[in-house]
Amino acid sequence: MSTMKEQLAELTRGTEEVLPENGLAEKLKKNRPLIIKAGFDPTAPDLHIGHTVLINKMRQFQEFGHDVVFLIGDFTGMIGDPSGKNATRPPLSTEQIKDNAKTYEAQIFKILDPERTRVEFNSTWMGPMDAAGLIRLASRHTVARMLERDDFNKRYSAGQPIAIHEFLYPLVQGYDSVALKADVELGGTDQKFNLLVGRQLQQDYKQEPQIVLTMPLLEGLDGVQKMSKSLGNYIGITDDAGEMFGKIMSISDDLMWRYFELLSFRPLSDINGLKLAADEGRNPRDIKFELAQEIVARFHSEKDAEQQKVEFISRFQKGAMPQEIEDISLQSAAEGMGIAHLLKNANLVTSTSEAFRMIKQGAVRIDGERIDDRDCVVKCGSTHVFQVGKRKFARVTLA
Repeated sequence: MSTMKEQLAELTRGTEEVLPENGLAEKLKKNRPLIIKAGFDPTAPDLHIGHTVLINKMRQFQEFGHDVVFLIGDFTGMIGDPSGKNATRPPLSTEQIKDNAKTYEAQIFKILDPERTRVEFNSTWMGPMDAAGLIRLASRHTVARMLERDDFNKRYSAGQPIAIHEFLYPLVQGYDSVALKADVELGGTDQKFNLLVGRQLQQDYKQEPQIVLTMPLLEGLDGVQKMSKSLGNYIGITDDAGEMFGKIMSISDDLMWRYFELLSFRPLSDINGLKLAADEGRNPRDIKFELAQEIVARFHSEKDAEQQKVEFISRFQKGAMPQEIEDISLQSAAEGMGIAHLLKNANLVTSTSEAFRMIKQGAVRIDGERIDDRDCVVKCGSTHVFQVGKRKFARVTLA
C-alpha cells in the first residue's frame, strides 16, 4: 500500500506543472477514487510514443486505484484544435474521425487496463446540445480572455484570421470536464489554456474545479523538435519490433534519460540507479538496451524485445561500434537528403564518389542495416546512426 507521499512522487514525476500547486495533494486526501480525464482528438489513424506520455500518466493513476477516462474528441475533432497553430486548422470529416477513433481504442489498451478504463466520446453530450445550449456555453467566456491565449494573441497581432468556430474549441474541451465531473485533467503544455477553461467552467456549473496536470511534449529522435509524424522524428506504436528497437537505440545518450523519465514504467529509484551506474562507467549503450527492450516488450512481446537486442548486437559487432558516437546536425532545403551527400556532409567520406563506392562495397550501414541503394534518401526530421567501414560512425539528425 503506497503512502500519499509516494503517490504524489510518482504522479508528479515528469510533470511540467500541477495547478494549483497543492491541489493534487488535497484531492488525494479525499481518500476516494478520483476521476482522471485526458482527451485525444482522432486526427490521425495511429499514435506515436509521444502521445503515450499522457497515457502512461493515466496508467499510473490507474495503478493507484483511480478512475481513468480516455476521452476521444470526435466532436472537437470537427472543430480542429487551434493550439500552437498560426492558421485555422482544417476540420476532419465525420468518416475520418470514426475510422481514426476505432484504431485509438485498440492501441491504448497496449498500455491501459481495459477493465479499468472508460472510453468516452464528447459527441455523447455535445451532439444533442442545441444552438441555444451552445450560445449559453459561449456566453461563459469573453473575447478578451480568449485573446489572452498566446497563439490567438499572436495571430490577432499579426493580422492573421481567427475563425469564430476556433473560439469554441477551448469551451467544448472545458465543458467535457463538466460533463465528466473530472477531478484531474491531463494535457500537454500546449493545452494549458484549454485545461484552465475547464476549471473555470466547472466553477460556473457549481462543481469543484479540476486539478490541471500538464506534461511536457516529448522531443523526437532529433532531440530538438517535438515528436511528430509530419517531421519524421517519431516512433510509432504500430512500428514493427525491429524498427522500434533501432529508433530507440539511435537517440542520444542525453535524450535517453528524458525517455526513461517520461516513457518507462520503472520506479524513479531504479532510474536513479541507472544514472549512478552510468556515472560510474557503465556503457550508456547497455542502459539504452534496457529502455529499448522495455518499450518493444510493451508494444510487441518480451520475446521480440530479446530477439531485437540479439540482432542489434550482432549487426553492430561486425562494425565494432564505439561506446561514444559523435552527434551531427545537418540542414536540408528539401524534404530529405541523398545518402551520398549526407555521408559527405557528415565527414564520413571525402566525396560523393567515395560514398557511392563504399555503398557498392557494402560498407555503409544505417542503424546497423547494410545499405545497397545509392539512391536512398534520408528524410528530414530523422535521426540515425550511420557507419562507413569499420571505424567511422556518426549519429546524424537531418533537419
